[in-house]
Amino acid sequence: MAGCGDAKKPEDKAEVKKDTVATKTEEVSVYVPDSATMAKAWMDFMTPGDKHAWLATYDGKWNVEMNSWMSPDAPPVKTTQVAESKMILGGRYQQTVFKGSFEGQPFEGIETLGFDNGKKVFVSTWIDNMGTGISMMSGTMDDATKTITFEGYGTDPVTGKDQKMRQVVKFPDANTQTMEMFCEVGGKEQKNMEVKMTRK
Repeated sequence: MAGCGDAKKPEDKAEVKKDTVATKTEEVSVYVPDSATMAKAWMDFMTPGDKHAWLATYDGKWNVEMNSWMSPDAPPVKTTQVAESKMILGGRYQQTVFKGSFEGQPFEGIETLGFDNGKKVFVSTWIDNMGTGISMMSGTMDDATKTITFEGYGTDPVTGKDQKMRQVVKFPDANTQTMEMFCEVGGKEQKNMEVKMTRK
């Protein structure tokens, strides 16, 4: 009866072969910039430029009108708020603090808007007292229309997972900003907010 350890032994005069395993080390080329190149890259990355100077022109105090929809077939909830924008961290980012009320509750939100010199895109974060997550978006500007289209993610409190978001932010003149926000619900995008900001 065959069983474990039934292999032939050398004294059985059977040919014994030794397996050999060939190993090969592949050379991987890794680019390591010299110190001068690294220093210039960091300097370019950290130095505010034309896009940051443009953002600074929208510093100031604003009246805010907002329409929001909890569902596409529901009438919008209309609220008014005030906001103040100012450049922070040496002119690298613009922080806007929103204050007002939403459905009878005190509301406060903070947006950080900047331009990433490395990625060449605008970047935005949002936090408020109606949640505990951070929404993060990035986008590019159509210079002809002064429109930034952002795409990114926030937290869906129902599922606890990322929710795809899109914002269209327009700067028609020095005293006006508008924003439309769209969120993906059940695989379908729907508008959930419109905002108009007018300089005080």
